[in-house]
Amino acid sequence: MYYSDLVTAINDYTENNFPTVDVNRFIEQAEQRIYNSVQIPSLRKNVTGQVSPANPYLACPPDWLSTFSLAAYTYASGTISTTSGSNTITYTGINAQVGQNVTATGIPAGTVVTAVGTNSCQLSANATATGSVSASFQGPYAYLLNKDVSFIREAFAYPSNTGLPLYYSLFGPQTTNQYEMTFLLGPTPDQVYNMELHYNFYPPSIIQAAIYSLGSITSTGTFTNGTYYNTVLTGGTGTGATATIVVSGGSVTSVTLVDTGTSYAVGDSLSATLPYISGTPTFNIPVSSITNPLGETWLGDNFDTALLNYCLMEAITYIKGEQDLVALYQKRADDALALLKQLGDAKEKGDSYRDGVPKYKVV
Repeated sequence: MYYSDLVTAINDYTENNFPTVDVNRFIEQAEQRIYNSVQIPSLRKNVTGQVSPANPYLACPPDWLSTFSLAAYTYASGTISTTSGSNTITYTGINAQVGQNVTATGIPAGTVVTAVGTNSCQLSANATATGSVSASFQGPYAYLLNKDVSFIREAFAYPSNTGLPLYYSLFGPQTTNQYEMTFLLGPTPDQVYNMELHYNFYPPSIIQAAIYSLGSITSTGTFTNGTYYNTVLTGGTGTGATATIVVSGGSVTSVTLVDTGTSYAVGDSLSATLPYISGTPTFNIPVSSITNPLGETWLGDNFDTALLNYCLMEAITYIKGEQDLVALYQKRADDALALLKQLGDAKEKGDSYRDGVPKYKVV
């Protein structure tokens, strides 16, 4: 089921013709209910990042919903020099460590670092070729345990408490973006560590062609200085986009999206009606990128029963339908969610080889 199919179904089932902004609200509410009720293995991501010495904070990805696992490991890469039959290699600018796995042409698989010098190290196996090659050094994964912030603060209370991070906690909003979260690590890293986060993510909405980013502002004339919240953006092929617009020195200086709307195209030129001092000032800002141009998602492709019925529940509530009709849609939505939970919480987390035939609780 694509976005256009979903909109048509909502209108047909309810025998109504909802404005796009209302239909999009139904869809967003339905998606939030579903994604926060079921952990779907198909909707997980792996991302990597780095933490630096003396910095105990790690930013969450913008689409983070919940954590599945967080691991730390050392990593380095560069050019090494090998000699056939020798287990000693040389390099410059690589921070190799004992225990790291070495991957390179001419180095046998499974080789690890056994001793480290200034610009050289010894390996657990001899090289099979002579020359300079690219190599990567990766240490073992160390999975962090989830703890409360107070535990980490008390257990690692002093600046000298540094080392390989062992614990993490969801700390609070990022300093650069109050709407995104940050992890607190303990102990504070004593060196650069690579971090791998496996997490449940909030996928892009099925809403088709919402604005993702805007281009450079063109402003002429003299507007009235101020900040204008939830201002409707006009123009282009789509509808429903709103933004917070800042006017300084008589010109539009920033446009921050509030509602990304739907059915826009890259290159659409947007504007808005703002108070002005004299003449007829104008400003334009182009759409530089959009999300989901096809209006397709995993949920729409694989389990549109839950998506449609939760949208219908939102729609029937919006039009203040009869109580028995509201109850009917609620039951249909809950039944669909129960089936989705069986898929996400059971069927996708086991197999017949280890578990035999999966058994599910009757709901």
